Amino acid sequence: MVAAAATKQRTEKTSIFLWEGVDRRGACVKGDLRASSRALARAELRRQGINPRKVRKKPQPLFGGGKQKITAADISLFSRQLATMMAAGVPLVQSFEIVGHGHDKPSMQALVLTIKSEIERGTSMAAALRQPPAYFDALVCNLVAAGEQAGVLDILLDKIASYKEKTESIKGKIKKAMFYPAAVILVALIVTVVIMLFVIPQFKALFASFGADLPAFTLLVIALSDVMRDFWLLMAFGVAALVYAIRAAFKRSQAFRNAVDRTALRLPAIGPILHQAAVARFARTLSTLFAAGVPLVDALESVSGATGSVVYADAVIKMREEIATGQSLQLAMRQRHLFPHMVVQMAAIGEESGALDAMLGKVADTYEERVDNAVDALSSLLEPLIMIVIGGLVGSLVVAMYLPIFKLAAVI
Repeated sequence: MVAAAATKQRTEKTSIFLWEGVDRRGACVKGDLRASSRALARAELRRQGINPRKVRKKPQPLFGGGKQKITAADISLFSRQLATMMAAGVPLVQSFEIVGHGHDKPSMQALVLTIKSEIERGTSMAAALRQPPAYFDALVCNLVAAGEQAGVLDILLDKIASYKEKTESIKGKIKKAMFYPAAVILVALIVTVVIMLFVIPQFKALFASFGADLPAFTLLVIALSDVMRDFWLLMAFGVAALVYAIRAAFKRSQAFRNAVDRTALRLPAIGPILHQAAVARFARTLSTLFAAGVPLVDALESVSGATGSVVYADAVIKMREEIATGQSLQLAMRQRHLFPHMVVQMAAIGEESGALDAMLGKVADTYEERVDNAVDALSSLLEPLIMIVIGGLVGSLVVAMYLPIFKLAAVI
């Protein structure tokens, strides 16, 4: 019953209350407090030796007051801030207090202060981070648990912050490489649709007054414009339904996600970058965990979810099973046929010399640099290609509309 009540209290919705009161010395003090209700806020203040005079719920801003989603970048920033506080000698609870109240995003502030409350109740930091909703992955929780047990939490928090920053940097580079061409192509499609729906019909009315035969290319473009004008609502509904179906399948079907992941790895230009990024995340994650003293078999369980690829995650899980039976890491990696020869050899040298974490760290540095260079090269290559595609698409429509005018001018 007590456990159930505690769980209910943790999951209960909380709000920020602004308060004013008098402390034990008779001085007027004020501040803010997170609690489930005004009564609980008053009770907490009295427990701290403060006689509350005014307690009111903090008003939400008129614009932008909705709950903001907590992103991986927020977790990365939180890790760095907490690592900095701990390295400076600030106590853990006070570090959470400073980081929580200093965060601009209300949802992140609530999360940090909730974890702080759990730690004040006697819960370990690792256990507090594991409580739902799961914003902290298994790797972070395992490293924090190892740091608490070994008494080097500040050092491991710094490792977590560095790891998060590097992995987020890789993700940002890949997203940037994919976002730019997708955004430009989307704008080109929108411009094309506008031309087909509103510009082509004007030329059609103009050509009707000529009373002459139109070129085949012009007739084709006009026919496509007529189809789009007559069935634009059905086409829009079809596109929306297709997007919704793809998103739903991606969320609910593991087989669909696996197929998308495997297809992405086979793409001509993007596939090699995704392979290199997965190897970099594998090496960085395993190096960080192994350096923290986490056993190799346990570390691989966290690594499987950090590769960012279903193909590599499945491979790491199989490697873990083989290593648990006594097989070496380098042999398990070689049997997967996913890891480059250099990576396997570095792992073998690391195992033989007892410096596996250092060797994997060098592998991660190398492949993170390769990802940066590959993304820059891909961006440089895509820009002229996209311009050619857009120019060809819009230019074809312009040529189709001006061919009859040129023909008429030639006749005159």
